[in-house]
Amino acid sequence: MVCVVAKKGDQSMAVQNITIENARIIFRNLSGKPDKFNPQGGKKYFSVVIDDPKFAEELEKEGWRIKQFKPREGEDGDPGHFLQVKVLYSERSNPHIYLCTKKSKTMLNEETVGSLDYAEISSVDIVIRPYEYDVRGEKGIAAYVKTMYVNIVEDEFADKYEFEGEEEIPFN
Repeated sequence: MVCVVAKKGDQSMAVQNITIENARIIFRNLSGKPDKFNPQGGKKYFSVVIDDPKFAEELEKEGWRIKQFKPREGEDGDPGHFLQVKVLYSERSNPHIYLCTKKSKTMLNEETVGSLDYAEISSVDIVIRPYEYDVRGEKGIAAYVKTMYVNIVEDEFADKYEFEGEEEIPFN
């Protein structure tokens, strides 16, 4: 995993985007279905694993909501960290999330992004944008997808079948 945090300039101390190449994403709920952490449903999110403890510490000091995995019984050392990333489609901000194969790049929308919940992913490159909040005295930085490229594992027939134009089923 390669992590790049845009450096703060001399003019502004605002928190900058985080860029991660070859990210590992876990706890996927891009469909927004109800689950243990989202009982009413509707919230779309996933988490990005932060392998570097120093990087996780830097992000936490800035105010990002970094979480730590629970240590497994009998294991010593740092169990690792992760950052929950929200996927929000709104009038003001729509993420650019692309499903990539060897032959195509398809931009996903609010209805289709849920297809990534069970996709077999080979790699993810992501730009995460910060949102600084202050709610009832609790301050921090929430993470939102700005741009994400998701490469999926293709099966052995993917190269054999090549279609031009839309990949929609012509009948329902």
